[in-house]
Amino acid sequence: MSVPKRLFKIFGPIILAAILLLAVLLSPFSFGLNHVSQTTEKKAAVSLSPNVLKGRLVKRQALDDGYVPFFGSSEWSRFDPMHPSVLADKYQRNYRPFLLGARGTQSLTQYFVMQSVKKQLTNKKAVFVISPQWFVPHGTRKDAFTYYYSPLQTTDWLQTENNTEMDRYAAKRLLEMPSGSSDRVLADALARVAAGLKPTSTQRAYINYKARVLGSEDEFFSKFGISGKNLGKVDHAETQLPGNYNYANLDKLAGEIGKRQTTSNSLEISNTFWKTQLRRNYKRLKQSQTHLDYTKSPEFADFQLVLNQFAKNHTDVMFVIPPINQKWSNYTGLSMKMIAQFDKKIRYQLTSQGFNNIIDLSQDGGQDYFMTDTIHLGWRGWLAVDQQLNPFLSKKSLTKPQYRINDEFYTKRWQQLNPKNLKAFEQQ
Repeated sequence: MSVPKRLFKIFGPIILAAILLLAVLLSPFSFGLNHVSQTTEKKAAVSLSPNVLKGRLVKRQALDDGYVPFFGSSEWSRFDPMHPSVLADKYQRNYRPFLLGARGTQSLTQYFVMQSVKKQLTNKKAVFVISPQWFVPHGTRKDAFTYYYSPLQTTDWLQTENNTEMDRYAAKRLLEMPSGSSDRVLADALARVAAGLKPTSTQRAYINYKARVLGSEDEFFSKFGISGKNLGKVDHAETQLPGNYNYANLDKLAGEIGKRQTTSNSLEISNTFWKTQLRRNYKRLKQSQTHLDYTKSPEFADFQLVLNQFAKNHTDVMFVIPPINQKWSNYTGLSMKMIAQFDKKIRYQLTSQGFNNIIDLSQDGGQDYFMTDTIHLGWRGWLAVDQQLNPFLSKKSLTKPQYRINDEFYTKRWQQLNPKNLKAFEQQ
């Protein structure tokens, strides 16, 4: 056998497979790849997988099938028996949470996550947890944003941008992240959008091509490798709940579970978190948070992107403002007066624009077994959320939300505004 024939025998199948894969990715046809099984949806809804967060196909189909997007961050990973996903499944609610977020996801990440499911958000309901800890002076961490970044979300967004203040600010913020400049052509298009210009025809052609390839890749790969580990946690948590929902009985049970699981410390922090995260550093953390300030941050403008997108899609949203473990704040010196000022500022940003569905628990961190650790809801805290969240999601809204978006919330002035000066901001 000649050398060329031997080489073709070795490398030919690889080359042909590569050509076939490229043809599939570039093809306008789905070849049956754009279908997700109900089992995959159920696993994905609680997986907290970065691939699910960054992808498009699984989220779109799950939300089309009735799952409700629950935007947030690390609080979703605390799967105790009162967790929203556990209660909804155990008591056969007419909604199922689709958890979107993990440690390090903040407003900017969630805004770009929304770009691939705008149709699924339109005239629907959603839940959004606002963590005060996001609102630090430097804003979202660039490495965390990069970890959850997907160019597919960027191409989805660039295909529909309309040169609004929202679009210009989003482009500017994306360019401030390393991942925003990872593709030279997309970066040049972003620079034009940030300057109030449309992408060139060449850039537009590239964006459409890139969107098609990335979308095909997502259809091809996104369904694989979704872990069922968290679904197992949900199933196990359900076994600890009684057959019938009764708030008083569940609140008592939540307290009993919390008491059993916080025996290692005096802060009512779960034994697991205490042993793995706090015990070795406990002494040096005393009075370590006296300097923290959540009232001035770029995060306020990033959060405005989220509100602007919800308004654009007429999404009816319930916002949750969680508390901080009061025993922990007393120990570390975190100012609760500052937390109250943060709460005042974020509530103004919400209510002045018509976002009036708010579960504000910011002052409830002193209740027993309300928190599972220093800043995350657990046990009785989740149950308190459920008291307002279940009626909101279970019942059909009689009126459509009326939003009044104010572009001043994108400005540096708002980002750095002292909450004590809200009246002056309002009068401008």
